[in-house]
Amino acid sequence: MLTLNDTYSTTPDMAAAMADGALLRHMATFEGALAAAQADAGLIPRPVAETIAAVAATLEFDEQALFSEALKGGTLAIPFVKLLTGAVRAIRPDAAPSVHFGATSQDVIDSALVLQLGDALVLIDAQMTRLADAAAALARAHATTAMLGRTLLQPATPITFGLKAAQWMLAISESRTRLRAQAGAALVAQLGGAAGTLGSLGTYGAATAQALAHRLAALNAYPPARAQARIGVPLPWHTRRGALLALASELAIATGAAGKIARDVALMMQFELGETFEPAEAGRGGSSAMPHKRNPVRCMLTVAAALRTPGLVATLLSGMAQEHERSLGGWQSEWGALPELVKLCAGALANMADTLAGLNVDADRMRANFDALHGLPMTEMLSLALAPHLGRAEAFALVEKAARDVGATGRSLSDVVKADAAASVLTGDEIDRILDPLNALGATQAFIESALAQWEEAKI
Repeated sequence: MLTLNDTYSTTPDMAAAMADGALLRHMATFEGALAAAQADAGLIPRPVAETIAAVAATLEFDEQALFSEALKGGTLAIPFVKLLTGAVRAIRPDAAPSVHFGATSQDVIDSALVLQLGDALVLIDAQMTRLADAAAALARAHATTAMLGRTLLQPATPITFGLKAAQWMLAISESRTRLRAQAGAALVAQLGGAAGTLGSLGTYGAATAQALAHRLAALNAYPPARAQARIGVPLPWHTRRGALLALASELAIATGAAGKIARDVALMMQFELGETFEPAEAGRGGSSAMPHKRNPVRCMLTVAAALRTPGLVATLLSGMAQEHERSLGGWQSEWGALPELVKLCAGALANMADTLAGLNVDADRMRANFDALHGLPMTEMLSLALAPHLGRAEAFALVEKAARDVGATGRSLSDVVKADAAASVLTGDEIDRILDPLNALGATQAFIESALAQWEEAKI
């Protein structure tokens, strides 16, 4: 069942993937894979391993009872292993001593987290692909849709809406590529035993660790985790959290990239601009007091997610200074922060994928907002055109004075400059051509085409 926070911040499928019940199911998967790996290594008989795996696969949980017991021991692993051991003993008593053999609480919880993150990243990858595709469609459709560029929230030189969308697309594409690389390094099985030596497994430890890594990699739902080459014996990462934290940081970056898109769309959706609008949907974006309002609700939720993620990453980074071979508090601080970060990322990406897929773009309003400035965004281009004839300083002074006259009189920059005798070095047609924003886009088309090509290559 979704909580109110989940309703606001994530998608139903991600809430399910990161639920406590999902973690418990993955813990059971770990225990079955551990027994199978120990059979692979020759440590326990294959029939014993098969019994443990079969019981683990069908184990039923009373979540509230487990959580109550977990509070006493400080870890969910203790009551979970007790439950599984009892279930195995009821079917095959001689197999019970082999349940969780040689492992420690952190092994089962971290390995279950790896599997849970694999499920989550499949969903996140799909949302990133959907968002980038939606931005790519806008980039193609509006490659030549001129609009006002804005720097420091003030009018700048002209751009196209297609270029803005291409930048959105590339930010998501690049984050998706990095996330895949980080996942390949982070989603590795955890097995070290009490102090990271697997001492209780004796000469079977290394072979068991290697067999478990291969088995859990094969079970992971996220392709980069399955494809990652395993070289040598994987060391436990009980207090070596760098790879996991790099993955978490990239999730925050992806959320921030979605937040940037949301901020742009919301600003352009302001009534005074009216350049873009979230897709119309019955019941969405209304006000409890003002019937006329059309609020950017999806953008709002996405910006809220982007504002929450830095604090979660800070918590995770703060926990990296861990003591000796097992952390007191640092590892445990991840339990709440990391799932919340994952859920926020999914929600932000989904909200913006939905927004861009149905975005209402008013190209005429974009051009009208540009033209409302009477040519002032083109002063740089006009000054550059006059400089070869008048000298740079003189050309700048002429255009600067013309800009002041535009502001004072409301006349167009074209009319003011054409009336200045010093500007007669250019014909009227030349001035009009220089002041046309479509003639001042520079490498815009090449940038859009390059970005689109990068995305097409990356999403294969």
